[in-house]
Order: sequence, then structure tokens, then C-alpha cells
Amino acid sequence: MRIASFNINGIKARLPRLIEWLEETRPTVACLQEIKTMDEGFPAEEFESIGYKAIWHGQKSFNGVAILADGVEPLETQRGLPGDPEDEQSRYLEADVNGVRVASIYLPNGNPQPGPKFDYKLAWMKRLRAHAATLWAQEIPTALVGDYNVIPEDKDVWSVRAMASDALMQPESRDAYARLLGDGWTDALDTLNPRGGVWTYWDYQAGAWQRDHGFRIDHLLLSPELAVRLQAAGVDKEHRGREKASDHAPVWVDVRD
Repeated sequence: MRIASFNINGIKARLPRLIEWLEETRPTVACLQEIKTMDEGFPAEEFESIGYKAIWHGQKSFNGVAILADGVEPLETQRGLPGDPEDEQSRYLEADVNGVRVASIYLPNGNPQPGPKFDYKLAWMKRLRAHAATLWAQEIPTALVGDYNVIPEDKDVWSVRAMASDALMQPESRDAYARLLGDGWTDALDTLNPRGGVWTYWDYQAGAWQRDHGFRIDHLLLSPELAVRLQAAGVDKEHRGREKASDHAPVWVDVRD
């Protein structure tokens, strides 16, 4: 079973690349972030034509998450992150697929920091940790995957100095992420690449892709029930170099059935 995550950076603009990736790699589950469309604009029929069923949580021009499943209907279990009834941003969607609970996460960026956007990021991460604890208590195989907008350690960025003032690398952001791992969630990519140097994002600016000036912000966190089934994890880096690609590359984890 392959569980993948892909910040598509606009599903309408990247649809040919997304369909291409799905057909070439055929993940069992594909979690999408930054679909950037309202619910009625989501191209579900395009995915159905290649065998994928979908659920989605959209928002006009910004944010938005989705979960696609190969040949089966994702059974929605949570829409929106609990903990703040006034939060209207579409950043969290959760479903059961083939006996596994899967969440598609688009965590707030937090820039500029300090400021209200960074405060929102930290509050959102606190809510995520609380909800993750409720999932943990259910003792079902769970994967929390997506764009976390956190560079966990210095080994996860091409230049520590270049990103030092960014919200993605602030001590508070890193601490909130580390607390999740401290609760017992397994970072699949990091576990299998302990030396770091694995990037999932390259900016469109300043030749970042051509220079391989990237960093790791797309993560796959597994509960103990799923972590014991971990076989492989990786980044489909080649897809970042294609024409009109997203600035993120897809990430994936393989677990035994």
C-alpha cells in the first residue's frame, strides 16, 4: 500500500502533471494540498476516468485539501481541524481507506514572523497535536501526511543561513513538530534517510531547482500500528523538473498490507 502526498499548487493549473504522476506511480492513496479551488470546481471526473475516487475540502483561490483513493471510495471521518470553530481555512481532511486512517494536511506557512500569521501557525500546530492524540488513542493504523511547512532540522535545508529568519525554521515551529514526534509518531522519510539532504520543495525563484536549493517540508507521520509496517519512503523528485510543475515534489511511503 503506497500512501502519497503532493502539494499541487493549484489543481487546475497542474492537472495534466497530476494525472501524469498518478498514472505513472499509481499510489493507493494520494493526499493533495493547495488545490486552490472551491468545492464545485474540483475536477473529480478527471480522476474517476483513471480509476480514482475522491473527497475534497476546497476554498476559493487559497488552501484546499483532497484525498484520492485507487478504486475505492475514501470514507470521510473529519473535515477541518477540530479546536477552533471560527477557523474557516480549508487545511485538513481525514478519511479511512483500506483499513488505514489517512489525513491530508496543509499546515499554515506562518510568514511573516513574528506576527498574527505566525501565531496562527503555532495555534494550528497545537490543535493538530491534540487531534493527533485522539487518533493515537484509537489504536488504528494512521498516516498524517502533507505539507507541514516546517523544516525539522538543519540537515533538512540546503542553507541554514538562507532560511534562518523564515517561519518554517523558527525554534517554535521546530519545537511543535518535535513534540508530535515525541508523542510517538514516526517521520517516515527521516527514519529511512537519517543523514538528511532530502528535499521536497524548491522555490520558483533564483534558480532554486536548477541549483538544488531545496528543503524538506512535506512529511509522512505514521502511528505505531502503521510504522511497524514501513517498507520504503521517498520523493518523486523528477516530477518537480517537468514543464509547469508544482514547486513541491510528491512524497510517498510504502507499508505492508
